[in-house]
Amino acid sequence: MADIQGSYDDLFVAVPTALAASLDRGDAGGSVAVFVDGEPVVDVWGGFTDAERTVPWGRDTLVNVWSVTKTMTALCALVLADRGDLDPDAPVARYWPEFAAAGKDGVLVRHLLAHTAGLPDWDGPVAELYDWQAATARLAARAPQWEPGTAAGYHSLTQGFLVGEVVRRITGRSPGEFFAAEVAGPLGADFHMGLSAEHDHRVAATVPPPGRDGDYRASAPAGDAVASAATPIRVRDGNGVAWRRAQIPAASGYGNARSVALVQSVMACGGSLRGVRLLSRAGCERAREEQFSGEDRILGMPVTWGLGYGIFGGTYGWGGWGGSLVMIDPAARMAVAYVTNQMRDPADDNRGLEIVMAAYEGLQGL
Repeated sequence: MADIQGSYDDLFVAVPTALAASLDRGDAGGSVAVFVDGEPVVDVWGGFTDAERTVPWGRDTLVNVWSVTKTMTALCALVLADRGDLDPDAPVARYWPEFAAAGKDGVLVRHLLAHTAGLPDWDGPVAELYDWQAATARLAARAPQWEPGTAAGYHSLTQGFLVGEVVRRITGRSPGEFFAAEVAGPLGADFHMGLSAEHDHRVAATVPPPGRDGDYRASAPAGDAVASAATPIRVRDGNGVAWRRAQIPAASGYGNARSVALVQSVMACGGSLRGVRLLSRAGCERAREEQFSGEDRILGMPVTWGLGYGIFGGTYGWGGWGGSLVMIDPAARMAVAYVTNQMRDPADDNRGLEIVMAAYEGLQGL
């Protein structure tokens, strides 16, 4: 069995066992954390940070968690909404006047958070993702692909810029700066949107699925999704320094399982954690307000969207390209996070689900 480092409550032994099983099946590396009542009952890691298996995964290794980043950006918006600075039912143009162009004056903030705004495709060059002003100006000028609010289509890259620009217009700070000052800083969470060079030595590069190379591209998990005109994103793009430095708040967050679970435990614990209150209990509940339920036209599968999170029965959260995942269970006051540098093809990847199921085994013993 693969060597697993870290600590865990004996009741939750199934969690490190599940991580070890993934490593034994050929994964490079990863980490898992389970928080209950805001405290870690599992904080483990194992494997390697590189495809060659030469550098061991450490306690503070960071990895791009791809779309798990969306949950961090959503949390920023929910904090502002709870403070009364952001109205989810307001037109986006109230905060970002240029956004009203091309018939978007009726797009509401909640449409951005729920992937129903009709702007799912990033059709600009990859390099423009690294230029905040250029990226947001491109999106402000575009017309929606459908009547906003009537359908959902996963805004895989665009959601972060859309929600992030609203955050910036309200606060005067980039989403990464706001997150650092108002969320990660108070909680002591090692999660970053826009990673500075001082952390580069801790980064585990993304490893493509077996048999694939750096040109492996993101794609919808289901075969019946609507054909997309979006610019494809490759593994090699995500492993570049420019991607790491940029703020792409839907896809370029860097952290480990401990930091992801710590931040999202705020949502599991009613808005307050370790003496820090980020938002009210009612503010947390906003995340689970159903905005859309049905077939997502980009993902090609049924999805229920809340405000910035996917809803799965009594739980909510989201996963990232390649396998990383966070799940929040408010009833159990539990947050489960799994992050990995080892991609698998979506159709063959149940690792996150296996980790979550293992966490529930431990929860039954409490």
